[in-house]
This record gives sequence, structure tokens and C-alpha cells, in this order.
Amino acid sequence: MSSTFYNLHYHVVFSTKERRPLIRSEWCAQLHEYLGGTMRGLGGVAEVGGGVEDHVHLLVSLKTTDTPAELVRELKKASSVWTEKYEPLFQWQEGYSIFSVSQTHVPRIRNYIMNQETHHHKIPFMDELKRLLEKNGVEYNPEYL
Repeated sequence: MSSTFYNLHYHVVFSTKERRPLIRSEWCAQLHEYLGGTMRGLGGVAEVGGGVEDHVHLLVSLKTTDTPAELVRELKKASSVWTEKYEPLFQWQEGYSIFSVSQTHVPRIRNYIMNQETHHHKIPFMDELKRLLEKNGVEYNPEYL
């Protein structure tokens, strides 16, 4: 038993290069399964994944020894290779967004991620991303969105 106690949750968002609608419904569920398996292989836990044709959302739990930037980089790299069998020109956009999530907000974020298709019938991704950044107090240059 360890004397280190932690409960670290992160909401991770990243999009396809140039936000092209390349994630097809025919293999989207398999992509989320692959992302979850890759996260497990990296030592984290993908609690839920969701998204639409141009971006993904993940709720992940990490250990204190994990570096979020390294995990996201490896996750994107591995999944880029995986998606080539469905979409040869597939690439993820450089960068990502990551937000810490308190345990009290985990159920709400999980529900939000699971309902991305319904959510995006009402709100475009860019508006969603700006809202997430502002809600989390992240300063940003619109040029990099």
C-alpha cells in the first residue's frame, strides 16, 4: 500500500488537421475503442470517449507519474497510424486542449462527452472550444484555434 493518494481526471480535446471532417461514422466507435486501449497501454484510463467527424473528446484518469503532454502526444501518434487504414490522408491537428476535472464534475463531463453528436447539432466546434477555454479560464489567441 502506498501513502500517495490521488484522483486526477482530465478532459482532453483534439481535432483533425484543419478540422476536416475525416472521422467517419462507420469506424468512429472503433477509433474510440482504439484510443481507450492505447491510453490503457500508456498507463492511463480512458473513462469515456466521444466526438464527431472533426474532433474527439476523452475523459481520462492519470497517475501522478504520468505527463499529460507525453500521453496525448503518444495517443495522437498511435491513432494517426491506426486511422490510415480507413483514411490514408488522416492527420490530427497540432496541439490539443486539456482541462482538469474535479471528481464532483466527472459525471457531468462524462455525459457531455457521450452526447457529442446531439450537442454538435446545436453548437459548432469552434464555438464549443471557445466556450471550454473561457469557462476554464484559459487565455488564447484566436489565430491558433
